[in-house]
Amino acid sequence: MRLFSYKQILHFSFYKPEAFNIFTRSNFPDLQNSEDILVSRLQDSTSSQEAFRELISEYKERLYWHIRNIVKNHDDTDDILQNTFLKVYKNINQFKGDSKLYTWMYRIATNESITFLNKKARRLSITSEELQNKIIDNLESDVYFDGNEIQLKLQKAIATLPEKQQQVFVMKYFEELKYREMSELLDTSEGALKASYHIAAKKIEEYLKSN
Repeated sequence: MRLFSYKQILHFSFYKPEAFNIFTRSNFPDLQNSEDILVSRLQDSTSSQEAFRELISEYKERLYWHIRNIVKNHDDTDDILQNTFLKVYKNINQFKGDSKLYTWMYRIATNESITFLNKKARRLSITSEELQNKIIDNLESDVYFDGNEIQLKLQKAIATLPEKQQQVFVMKYFEELKYREMSELLDTSEGALKASYHIAAKKIEEYLKSN
């Protein structure tokens, strides 16, 4: 029996930023110690409704900025965030604790974001690279983006990177994750992530110098 209808989930309070500021991990507390208790409550039918509200309240902002760093647009981010929590809600009983709860949700959010971008590119009959350029061009007129010219140029530089390098750079530079955390999230060795980040940083540096 479902405890929430689709409409009920959509009416939970999602994060609505006034402006697009770069996510930094230091804004958020360490939530790992409370995850096991929260998972138990989510998987218990007598406490899952209240626990799910707490889950959204606890993680919505952090997941919002992760998704926003991928798709850039606020409205698209909000839709993907809702879809992410819907998937978490539908599949929480399948979560076995093989990873941290946030790691599991982070992967869902990442997959939802990439799937969204791929579908959008196909719908517009353009390549992923062309879509990235289109998204960055639209940032200048985005009322939720309050970055200056340098930040806009940085976003353009990031858009020139291959998808995996973009992801690694954003996680390290903006989200300030440690390589150990990135390794768990991406299931990639720390050495490979360090190499990918330094290659990405070098490409961005060269782009900024020449543009």
